[in-house]
Amino acid sequence: MSEQRQALLTQLGFRFGLNGPHAARTMMLDDLRLLLAHTAADAERTDYVSAVVEANVLGKATRKARELALRHLATLYALDTANPIFRALRRLWALNEAAQPLLALAVALARDPLLRGSQPFILPLASGAPVTRDAVEAHLSAADPDRFSPASLKSFAQNVAGTWTASGHLHGRVRKTRAVVQANPESITLLLFLGYLEGRTGQRLFSSDWMNLVSGSPDELEALANSASHRGLLVFMNAGGVKEVRFPGYLTPAEERIRQEVSHVI
Repeated sequence: MSEQRQALLTQLGFRFGLNGPHAARTMMLDDLRLLLAHTAADAERTDYVSAVVEANVLGKATRKARELALRHLATLYALDTANPIFRALRRLWALNEAAQPLLALAVALARDPLLRGSQPFILPLASGAPVTRDAVEAHLSAADPDRFSPASLKSFAQNVAGTWTASGHLHGRVRKTRAVVQANPESITLLLFLGYLEGRTGQRLFSSDWMNLVSGSPDELEALANSASHRGLLVFMNAGGVKEVRFPGYLTPAEERIRQEVSHVI
């Protein structure tokens, strides 16, 4: 991916680089649920800071622990209405509790390069395939064998496996196996939106890497998109095999111009 494309996608809420919260934490699904349950849907960044640090809605023992949790959550999810990915997450979050693990995972993948690096290992595995910590560690260290100490690599692998377990892609506490994740209208909306931010339109939205996070035939995924459209989560039209997907109200005019520029940059 070119630097220009990365710079544009960064303006739309994605994160790139080498580091991310999964060096120290999972995607913090329980903390995210608590925080969003205790803040208004239109809350500003200062409201999230106040909720975590001052009100201690996450129940952390010390102020330092609260500040650290806030930092990791802000890196993973932005917690800022200026970020279109977070706005979409917040828009969809309260609609369906069952969708929340996949919603959180999708945003964490968009914003944590460390977690994103595990996606090519986890997703191709067949349902029921065993997933050992050694295998996860081997994959994570392959790109840069000298980067992590053995202890850091172990922690990193545990955090990554914990996130994929929380999202439903892995099953089991000690012996983990690959599991199948079913989509729903809310999660399919966010997955299509992330592909849209990357410059995809029409049929290409249904073949993005984001759609690999869920199981289902093309017809089943389109049926979910149609259901999301009926609920007003997006606009989906399919006439004569020509598909159109739009997201009214999700982007500002300036963000839409950036998205269109992304579509022309490799």
